[in-house]
Amino acid sequence: MATPKHHILVCASFRASGEPQGVCHKKGSVGLLPYLESELSDRDMNNVAVSSTGCMKACDRGPVLVVYPENYWYAKVESQAVVDEILDALEEGKAAEAYLMK
Repeated sequence: MATPKHHILVCASFRASGEPQGVCHKKGSVGLLPYLESELSDRDMNNVAVSSTGCMKACDRGPVLVVYPENYWYAKVESQAVVDEILDALEEGKAAEAYLMK
């Protein structure tokens, strides 16, 4: 695999013990992973990697999704529709402003 142009990190609220806890996990962040992978494939966005992470320390804003190298931190990513808006913006080279953390 070539080095990805973008890396999407999805907070899965994993702790050092390996167990998921926290808001992002409880609000279904892990369930967004297969949708993200499928949608990226459908859009032929093969230059994007997706990973789940430990807690990103933004529990009050979860689920949290981060896009690198742009450093876009998205809050309240609670549905596939929000993921679609984020991916639409990424394809256009922009941020999905409505969901950026402020």
